Amino acid sequence: MAAKTPRAKKKRILIVDDHPVVRRGFASLINLEPDLEVCGGAEDAQSALEAVKTLTPDLLIVDIFLKDSSGLDLIKALHKRGGIPILVVSMHDETLYADRVLRAGAMGYVMKREAERTIVTAIRRVLEKKTYLSERMAERLVQGYSGQKLEAPTLEEALSDRELQIFEMLGHGHGIRKIAEELNISLKTVDAHRSRIKEKLNVQTSTEVLQRAVQWVQQGNRGAS
Repeated sequence: MAAKTPRAKKKRILIVDDHPVVRRGFASLINLEPDLEVCGGAEDAQSALEAVKTLTPDLLIVDIFLKDSSGLDLIKALHKRGGIPILVVSMHDETLYADRVLRAGAMGYVMKREAERTIVTAIRRVLEKKTYLSERMAERLVQGYSGQKLEAPTLEEALSDRELQIFEMLGHGHGIRKIAEELNISLKTVDAHRSRIKEKLNVQTSTEVLQRAVQWVQQGNRGAS
């Protein structure tokens, strides 16, 4: 009797998103695949780092904004530790964030509204250590690297990662003290970032910054011109 061929080991996926419904939805899609399985989930950066140690996943799916923490900071921390492939899946517009997450150390970006159709393909590509982006975003980045003229960036695209994080938190109604506590930085540092945001957005007062941030969040983070 011929010996049975051993089954290939499934690739293990850790989902980092602060919405349980999203984690369950992604898991239901991924677990249908014969070669993939979800090994766990996390809602913030700290629990994600702990899960990486205990569960040893082959790939992380990470949202940009997590519970009381930053997905970008998590990506940078994991990249420094070396090696684990990261795919960002987020509701936020790829033209604003895809280049940021690639520079932080991720290898792909999928918008949540397209995830049901593309997430499995994206996972497999990133597991092969290849970059995954939408055709539109890939073309945009190629144009940038080749020196071709791109559309004028929105003002929000001029913000640094930390400035954008604080801008987003302002838009969600967080006060300066709460931002300082959640980001573990001083009130003075938050205020300095807010001042630079004010300059880059060409507004005169902190109230105007807040109004722009709230409007930006309400419009789905597509940036006001």
